[in-house]
Amino acid sequence: TEIDWKAYMEEVEGFANGTLDYTQLKGDTGPLVYPAGFVYIFLGLYYATGRGTDIRLAQYLFAGLYLLNLLLVFRIYCRTNKVPPYVFFFMCCASYRIHSIFVLRLFNDPVAMAILFLAINLFLEERWSWGCLLFSLAVSVKMNILLFAPGLLFLLLQRFGLLGCIPKLCICALLQVVLGLPFLLVNPVGYLTRSFDLGRQFQFKWTVNWRFLPEEVFQNRAFHAMLLLAHLAGLGLFALHRWHRSKESILTLLKDPAERKHASPPLTIVFVLFSSNFLGICCSRSLHYQFYVWYFHTLPYLLWCTPTTKLAHMPKVLLLGVIELCWNTYPSTVCSSLSLHICHGLVLLQLWYGTAPPPAPHTPPLSRRPAAISKKAQ
Repeated sequence: TEIDWKAYMEEVEGFANGTLDYTQLKGDTGPLVYPAGFVYIFLGLYYATGRGTDIRLAQYLFAGLYLLNLLLVFRIYCRTNKVPPYVFFFMCCASYRIHSIFVLRLFNDPVAMAILFLAINLFLEERWSWGCLLFSLAVSVKMNILLFAPGLLFLLLQRFGLLGCIPKLCICALLQVVLGLPFLLVNPVGYLTRSFDLGRQFQFKWTVNWRFLPEEVFQNRAFHAMLLLAHLAGLGLFALHRWHRSKESILTLLKDPAERKHASPPLTIVFVLFSSNFLGICCSRSLHYQFYVWYFHTLPYLLWCTPTTKLAHMPKVLLLGVIELCWNTYPSTVCSSLSLHICHGLVLLQLWYGTAPPPAPHTPPLSRRPAAISKKAQ
């Protein structure tokens, strides 16, 4: 289970030895493909664990990170007050895969997600500048955090307008420049192409979600373009019809909030961010086993954020169980990958129909004759 940990340590060891050319930072599993924030954080772990040799100490540190991550997630759920308490048992104890990702495999994905959940807590406290700073830090650890970016952009526009959100976006961009500056000064093209490689090909043998496809289709660029279009279409539909609740055009988000004719109803920050990420998960070119942590802790909210009857609780718990089973099937099969897509589709349908805007109130026409007064009213 220490293969990835050793690769991480080999990648940051080059930086510890003075290598600033990003293309020269490599490990047993291949070249370094994460942004600079990953290098700094895992360099700290490199020195804390005796140059990566004390794996047990690293596991203790990641166990602490796991508990911190749960604390941050629980705080978000307490603020939303949507999920029944018994569901937290499944989040803590029922996922072997999540425990493995955190404590056995020591991936960088949990580090990025813990920082992201801290950023969301800050957004809920209306500390948008600090939240944007930490959001950018999470992106610098792993790029999957960018799946939350469309939702964050929508929230910033809704909260501050176009001119008001520019300083927040500058905070995100400036941190990326500062973190990557040592590498940008030496080989800027090498740093950008390695750390932000959006066209990287994935190996078919590791895919969890597309096993039912032939490998030639999985690797086809046209298939990738189709997924990207589906992702953009989903984001557009949710932005227009589920995130945007005002009667005005969505273009009014570009205005200063004080200049809008109708105030937008209060947005659920968590719903916008979690659904933005989930749309990206559904349209991902490939999901590997460690990617489960990208959305595992958001699933209870996505399932229970819509009105739920007593009889509907059990199917939602069952859906969580089937998704867990799909992620624990190794290697993935045609059945497991199809089942995962079916579960994702059911969650999407619930999000779409369960969060539909309420119909506009109907005002009855005024009657020419005054209504009769009942005896009880008299």
